[in-house]
Amino acid sequence: MSESAATKTLVKTAVYNTPFLSRKGLLDRLFTHWFDRLVYPQIWEDPEVDIDALSLNEQSRIFTISSGGCNVLNYLTLKPQSITVVDLNEAHIALLKLKIAAIQHLPDAESFFDFFGRANLTKNLDTYAIHIRPHLDEKTLNYWEGKEGLWRKKRIEYFSDGFYQHGLLGRFIGLIHWITRQLGYDISKVMQARNLQEQQQLFNEHIAPVFDTRLVKFLCHRSVVLYSLGIPPAQFDEMLQESRLDQQGMHELLKERARRLACDFPLNDNYFAWQAFNRSYDIKHRQAVPRYLKNPAFTTLKEQVQQINLHHKSMTEKLKAMPANSLNAYLLLDAQDWMNAEQLTELWQEITRTAQPGAKVVFRTAGEKSPLEDKLPAGILQNWTTDADANQHWTRQDRSAIYGGVYAYTLSA
Repeated sequence: MSESAATKTLVKTAVYNTPFLSRKGLLDRLFTHWFDRLVYPQIWEDPEVDIDALSLNEQSRIFTISSGGCNVLNYLTLKPQSITVVDLNEAHIALLKLKIAAIQHLPDAESFFDFFGRANLTKNLDTYAIHIRPHLDEKTLNYWEGKEGLWRKKRIEYFSDGFYQHGLLGRFIGLIHWITRQLGYDISKVMQARNLQEQQQLFNEHIAPVFDTRLVKFLCHRSVVLYSLGIPPAQFDEMLQESRLDQQGMHELLKERARRLACDFPLNDNYFAWQAFNRSYDIKHRQAVPRYLKNPAFTTLKEQVQQINLHHKSMTEKLKAMPANSLNAYLLLDAQDWMNAEQLTELWQEITRTAQPGAKVVFRTAGEKSPLEDKLPAGILQNWTTDADANQHWTRQDRSAIYGGVYAYTLSA
């Protein structure tokens, strides 16, 4: 089976949990087709929240989803014992493999930052050809030197003209900027703010009104529009239900999350806001960048990169192959929003089996409510504890601001 076919099979297994001849069944299949490519050039879960909520350190044995791969490298700066990484999407696997090869073979931190921080320099193609290309396996090489369409450029060339503006998410953010300009607004204006008060003022002037236009109200209520954010139908339905419970439209829920992103955290270190509103990292001061791209981290990454074990598998499939009591930190991102009760139960059976006493699990949800309380059997859930106040704290601290809830669960000793 080819890697592309394997990706399709894995995503179908994860997403298809309703009959074909149903609204969700049809939308699930459309989402699967849409998801079969690079979705996240950058992950949109705040690693600093993960690190604190999981108490990550040199004793950590981590299990996580790759997505854009950046959070795997953020965790690696803490020198954990191991990081087991899975992903359904071969594009995300190829991206992390590219980063691993770059860490191993680029000569210094500056060339690494040029490639993955600036990610828009012509010389990056020479850097790739000399230092990275000779060390890629055949599948990864074929991915980066392949094209998404006949008339498109090679994927590796994304790093010469702004990598983070590519992928479904990068292009969707670009589309948002274009639409808002057509409506007479400019959401990038918020980057002119010098403090939190000015951030709120510029948000009110240039971003908030966009959500109240007829066009954006219409688009916000269409699940297919949000596929480019990696939001599957089940996740969209959770958000829609939340907005109805709060007696507001979906556009108002999304406006509030945009407000949190633009206004609740200083711009000088919120690289999520920089990517959303400036479409780049802070390459001048290098404060609003992920920790793995900060200069002191490169030496640690080189020393620790062998601790990463990468697999093109589902979470449940990989966990079944791992020994009991072998892990103590799990990052599930928002993957559980895709799952029905049966899939969730199977996953948590394996998490509970492989978890050491005191192990922690962190995940995010599109809505505000944890999916575990309604979907997990009491026999599994009773082994785990969670703190509502702490969860609210982590949710407020997550600088990406796009999720309804961040949850941490701890296995009872």
